[in-house]
Amino acid sequence: MDRDLVEQARRGDQEAFETIVRTGIDAVYRRSLAILGNEADARDATQETFLAAWRQLPQLRDGARFDAWLGRIGLNAARMTLRRRGRVREIPAELLESADGRPTLVAGPSSRTGDRTIDVAERDALRRAFGRLPVEQRMLLYLHHIEGRSVDELATVLGIPAGTAKSRLHAARERLERALEAESGR
Repeated sequence: MDRDLVEQARRGDQEAFETIVRTGIDAVYRRSLAILGNEADARDATQETFLAAWRQLPQLRDGARFDAWLGRIGLNAARMTLRRRGRVREIPAELLESADGRPTLVAGPSSRTGDRTIDVAERDALRRAFGRLPVEQRMLLYLHHIEGRSVDELATVLGIPAGTAKSRLHAARERLERALEAESGR
């Protein structure tokens, strides 16, 4: 995000903040939808993210870290939405695939190279398995595999050390694999 724009918004410039919202709303919504699996919940979490950001913006110390800061606010908004709703929803399959229809969240060589597509049954199993994961693990997998963020970027967004982000990402992949195995045994 443009540092000058963030600084203007931080000082109370509503037009600057509206520009930030227009620029970032799609990414925040897609991330919320991937975590929550429901369009209405994702819209609510997106709105809550930007409301909280506007309220907390004067306390932001480093405008260069705005994206990571907003990511943490978005994750917290998704968590609160889940708590209010009291349920976990399934994740739309299109969020679990790259633009060319290839799997992006399944650990293993085929997903890293993107050299195979998945059939409908596999996609449904992947969607259900992903939906079983805790919010934090869905967020890690989404940020890394869908948005293409590095482990260092994950650490920044989540406010944790890089080593912790790496181990949590590994744990999320393992849990997804176990959930996929459980889905296969259905």
